[in-house]
Amino acid sequence: MIAFIGIGANLGDARGNVVDALARLERQSGCRLVASSSLWRTAPIDSSGDDYINAVAVIETSLDAHALLATLHAIETDHGRERPYRNAPRTLDLDLLLYGDQVIATPALTVPHPRLHERAFVLAPLLEIAPDTLIPGRGRAADYLPGVADQAIVRLD
Repeated sequence: MIAFIGIGANLGDARGNVVDALARLERQSGCRLVASSSLWRTAPIDSSGDDYINAVAVIETSLDAHALLATLHAIETDHGRERPYRNAPRTLDLDLLLYGDQVIATPALTVPHPRLHERAFVLAPLLEIAPDTLIPGRGRAADYLPGVADQAIVRLD
C-alpha cells in the first residue's frame, strides 16, 4: 500500500527531528521510503510557538492503516512528543495523510486527513513529490492550493 505521511516539528531541533523521522520511516519494518519532499518552514496555524519545519514522505507499507498509525505514534514518542492540549507545540508530529485510495473513519483514525486540503504546509510538500495526487472524496490536491495561498510557506532546500 502507498501511504503519505505529513511530518512537522517546532520544538527543540525541529529540522533534525524531521530528518530523523524520515530516516526512521526508511528503517521501519514493513515500510519503504519511496520519496520525501524538501523541508518547508511555516508559521503555526491554530497553534503557538516557533515556526514549524515540515515535509511529506511517501512510503510503501505492508502495515494496515491502524498499525501504521501506531508506528508513527511510537516514533513521535521516541522524540519526546507530549500532547498536553490540542495543537500544542511539538517535538515531532507524524500524520497519516493518505492510505492508498482508502477512506477510513474510526475513533482513532480519519483518512484522508481531515484538514490536509486546508493546509499549505501539507499541500506544498505533497504536490512537490506527487503533483497528480487525488484526495479520495475531494478530487485533485492541486485544486486546493489556491485556497491556501495566504498561508506563508518557504521551501528550505
